[in-house]
Amino acid sequence: MFNDRILYALAVVFYGASMVYSVFLWRRGFRQDDRTNFGILLFGFALNTVALCKRGIYFDRCPVNNLYEAMVFLTWSLAGICNALNFSPKLRFVGVFTSPVLFSLGVFALMPSLDVKHGGHPNFANGPTSLHAALVILGYGAFGLASVAGLMFLTQENDLKRHKTRALLSLLPSIQKLEQTIGRLMIAGFTLLTAGLAVGALWVPLPEGKTFFGDLKVIWSAGLWLLYLVLMVLRWAFDQRGRRFAWGAVLGFAIIVLTFWGANLGSAIHHP
Repeated sequence: MFNDRILYALAVVFYGASMVYSVFLWRRGFRQDDRTNFGILLFGFALNTVALCKRGIYFDRCPVNNLYEAMVFLTWSLAGICNALNFSPKLRFVGVFTSPVLFSLGVFALMPSLDVKHGGHPNFANGPTSLHAALVILGYGAFGLASVAGLMFLTQENDLKRHKTRALLSLLPSIQKLEQTIGRLMIAGFTLLTAGLAVGALWVPLPEGKTFFGDLKVIWSAGLWLLYLVLMVLRWAFDQRGRRFAWGAVLGFAIIVLTFWGANLGSAIHHP
């Protein structure tokens, strides 16, 4: 029987295969409604799911206790939402833009130094803490898909400006549909993030001698929550639509990916 790390490595291989195949779809200008990429991503998601389940069953807890497990959960949530969107013909090409993100996160997650074993009683052994971690990471996944939709929006807008024929022949969704998708995914991510932070603040016991005040991860999470709140207020209250909103979704998730590790490692609560 394969252990969870080997299964996850196989999932990353499928995510990489999807990324390579996506290059051919991109070069053809998204003119062919191809289900092959959907199938490759589905296999990767299935392996990712089994790896996550095996890890959870083995440790008897929600498998989000270290950076490796958080990455496995994040790629699982991204791939799951992506496969759900792939059932819509209008959004089938979302996998083309998601697969490079999944592959990059997966390769990073497989670094041996990230899978640090916490002996005895893991931080996320109890229900409220597991729920807190799961909700927050699912929120990150929704933000990741919003950034993917943002990239699709920017690609389609660029084609409309410079390659009118290619844009007309492309099977990508319209920029109006993509903007709606970005908005809905951002609302979903913000709702999940808010719920996760609320569970963490109200019901998760702190390590002995630790407080929320001054903790790097708490400050980072509050800043991230405010960032997405500002993006949504600008979108719906001040009519900041189109290209600016798409770039906001892309850059917001880039900030999460680039700063999450430092905030987590520098937190006395999350990484004692």
